[in-house]
Amino acid sequence: MARGRAAGFDATREEILAQAARLFANQGFPATSMNQVAEACAVSKPTLYHYVRDKHELLAQICQNHLQHLVDLVDEVTAQSLAPEPHLRALIHRFVQAYGEAQNEHRVLTEDLKFLDDEHRERMVEVERQVVGRFADAVAAVRPELRGAHLHKPLTMLLFGMINWTFTWLRPDGALTYDAVAPMVADLFFGGLGAVRTDLTDPAARRERDTSPQVS
Repeated sequence: MARGRAAGFDATREEILAQAARLFANQGFPATSMNQVAEACAVSKPTLYHYVRDKHELLAQICQNHLQHLVDLVDEVTAQSLAPEPHLRALIHRFVQAYGEAQNEHRVLTEDLKFLDDEHRERMVEVERQVVGRFADAVAAVRPELRGAHLHKPLTMLLFGMINWTFTWLRPDGALTYDAVAPMVADLFFGGLGAVRTDLTDPAARRERDTSPQVS
């Protein structure tokens, strides 16, 4: 009969993943050794291998868990059945919060995903596409004409450009918190969303715009 997991197995594994994410985020995946992970977790290297097969499994699990958390956030917001603008604002707020609470994991996902093997990387990228797609649907719900102009996805990528890299400049010990930044991101996006022209993908309209006299 196979032995069951010891009490506390999952908690210990989560701590290992958290410490590995911190090390990967601070010094990079290639520069981090399993010895360093074991030392950070205060366990022996053989004990570490009881919980994870190798360093690549650590990376894959960190990315998978973080992405699953983001999927869960989208599901939670969707379950509230909000009107289009409050729905998108809630998504923005929850994601900015999530990135603030999981800065190490988010940095690993954005910077170290490329070190996964093709199968794992494509699986993660597919989940990312699904998350972006649901954000794009939320953007299109606010301005339905954007979907017909094929602009809802580019605008979603611009939105993610604002929130994805917040960790590169927002200090966790600074006066400005992630909770304070979240409504700022939403206000900036909604302030510009209404001004976006839907004829930008029309070559004739672009030429007319580009050749129009400019007021100095």
